[in-house]
Amino acid sequence: MLAATAALIRKPGAFPGATALEQARSAGKFTPVHDAWWAAAVKAHGDTAGTRALIEVLLLGRHVSHEHLVAGLATALRAGALTADAVALEARKAAQAEDEPAGLASSAGPAGEATVTFLHEWRLAHLPPDTRPLPSVTHYDQLLRRRRTSGGDHREGEAQ
Repeated sequence: MLAATAALIRKPGAFPGATALEQARSAGKFTPVHDAWWAAAVKAHGDTAGTRALIEVLLLGRHVSHEHLVAGLATALRAGALTADAVALEARKAAQAEDEPAGLASSAGPAGEATVTFLHEWRLAHLPPDTRPLPSVTHYDQLLRRRRTSGGDHREGEAQ
């Protein structure tokens, strides 16, 4: 299905009637979670963009196991995160949760509600601290003082 899906990224309108989709449905690889996320993405982004987002999610199957991808779809759907980046992050979190000891990893917030961390936020959170000094505007302040002392401000001269 992945090879056929890659070709559909250029023509997402052909996806609903694609043979690969029917084969995936009959094999149980295209689950009701996929359908629900797709419907929500189409509602939020329109037919073309929503279908393209689903195709991008399906292409994640090259790097993520089917079970983790479905878990990522379900979590992203509960949180209303209808982007391939959100699904990718949640799928990776599901994979990490499997690798970590019980109790250390959780994709649920208080009261069991789904929480989603967007990929750019996750990347920013894992950057090393920025130890550079803050920029200085002293040189600009000096330019402003020179302008005032040289009589460059015409409004002051007009007031007299």
